Amino acid sequence: MSDEFDYFRDRNAGRLFDLILQLSTDLHVADQRLHGLEALLVRRGVLAPGELDSLVPDEAERRVLDGRRDAMVGRLMRIITESGPAEHPLRDQWEAVLASGNGR
Repeated sequence: MSDEFDYFRDRNAGRLFDLILQLSTDLHVADQRLHGLEALLVRRGVLAPGELDSLVPDEAERRVLDGRRDAMVGRLMRIITESGPAEHPLRDQWEAVLASGNGR
């Protein structure tokens, strides 16, 4: 890791910090979008206030939610297990995704 990106002088602390930043960013974006969507649906009379809180997903919805959760956990685990220099830490992983055809 170059000194420029080694804020804590400990690679593990740096990875943990990167993980926290990623979680914070993801949480903020999701919270903003969820609040905006719910507000629009309530404003247009599609949902009653608080109705979203009582949603119980059916089996198909549960599979989608579980898949999204698994994808998020995978992204977070890559932060902990990444390799390479801090300037481009996920280069090896990114090149593997591109080579597999899943990077589209």
